[in-house]
Amino acid sequence: MTPTLLRFSEQTAIVTPTWVRLAELLAAVLFILALKGLSSPKSARRGNLLGAAGAAIATAVVFFYGQEYYGGPVKHLPQILGAIAIGSIIGWVAARRVQMTQMPQMVALFNGVGGGAAAVISVIEFLSVESESIPILTATIFTVVVGSVSFTGSLLTYAKLQELMTSRPVVIPLGRFITIGIAVATIATAVLLIVNPSNTLLWLLLNLSLVLGILLVLPVGGADVPIVISLLNAFTGLSVAASGYVLGNVLLIVAGTLVGASGTLLTRMMAKAMGRPLTNTLFGAFTAKASTSTASAEDRPVKSASPEDVAIMLGYARKVIIVPGYGLAVAQAQNTIRELVELLVAKGIEVDYAIHPVAGRMPGHMNVLLAEANVPYDQLAEMDEVNPTFGQTDVAIVIGANDVVNPAAQTTPGCPIYGMPILEVNHAANIIFLKRSMRPGFAGIENELLYDPKTMLLFGDAKASLTKVVSALKAL
Repeated sequence: MTPTLLRFSEQTAIVTPTWVRLAELLAAVLFILALKGLSSPKSARRGNLLGAAGAAIATAVVFFYGQEYYGGPVKHLPQILGAIAIGSIIGWVAARRVQMTQMPQMVALFNGVGGGAAAVISVIEFLSVESESIPILTATIFTVVVGSVSFTGSLLTYAKLQELMTSRPVVIPLGRFITIGIAVATIATAVLLIVNPSNTLLWLLLNLSLVLGILLVLPVGGADVPIVISLLNAFTGLSVAASGYVLGNVLLIVAGTLVGASGTLLTRMMAKAMGRPLTNTLFGAFTAKASTSTASAEDRPVKSASPEDVAIMLGYARKVIIVPGYGLAVAQAQNTIRELVELLVAKGIEVDYAIHPVAGRMPGHMNVLLAEANVPYDQLAEMDEVNPTFGQTDVAIVIGANDVVNPAAQTTPGCPIYGMPILEVNHAANIIFLKRSMRPGFAGIENELLYDPKTMLLFGDAKASLTKVVSALKAL
């Protein structure tokens, strides 16, 4: 019996004390309850706390049980505690300082760190154990590949979201052939590594996997970034589950499986919400072609509005729909829009928030943003619910959203967002766009709705503009 299998059998069948089993069960239950809590904005905070509690229990078990398991104190304890302290400080500071607009970037970055950690653990396990069974070796190699792809892919996603590079698809010359070649080389190296374990092949596999992660995400455009975030999250979960099998750690298997399954389901839901096959995201790197901007270079007239104009239009409306987007988060205007809505409701005007599944930079971004401003949940209307009501809406206010209301998704085949279900604000009697400039949205394409005769643009910072509208509305 190999050393790894011996550890696994001892841990799971012979040596493991009852209290360890109970602690692992409790942590697993907390992970499941945490995932359940995260399914709704109302219970998301509780879900996070439950997940943190489960992680704390799992970590504590490692230290206390390690004393018995290894027949003495845990080795390299000062280094381990130091690493935990450094990671905890970085995580705490990042979570406290990150702006709501940067939440997607933080999710992408932390997800990449998780995948990278799983890959590093598997590399160390491979190098430290001389003999492995085929199943254990296969799981180890799987973790190296998937964890590495998740690591570099997530870092590249972070760079796109942070605008450290263009959010448009990046197609390198002969990119699809290079990607196919790297993918084939990765699979071939993995198979050879199983048949003939070698440190040289391991380092080659690690580097090929890191490059593959970059090549898979490079051709992804801004419109597909939310799907990629979910997909890479699923990859990280799978790599963690596989590393749990390698290490004989039940909690890693449970936690990784939960993340992998939920990430996969979320990815499928996101792809459906955006009206594009999941295969387009999975294999986009193999079929991607260079894209050109659809934005017109010529100056086109638009109708501008003043805060007073907007206030008058709102004051005499019967039904108003608010469409929040990334610009609302950038301006931190969620409290101001809530104040505006409260004024309108006090005047007897019906008001709803129209929430697109991918508004912002990740799933649920707008829900979290508005929850932060204590917006009542019954005012939030999902896309399928609100779309039939735009035809009876007097005024639709679009705040920083562009791609999710762009009619090109329905009328322009070949554009990056074609086929994506949108909020049909073009059916409203009047449309107010709050924008800083005429710059296209994250997908990089022009929005013809801006030039519609019934559309008026209120230029400037969203928070400042809404504050002026609120003041003008109070003065009516």
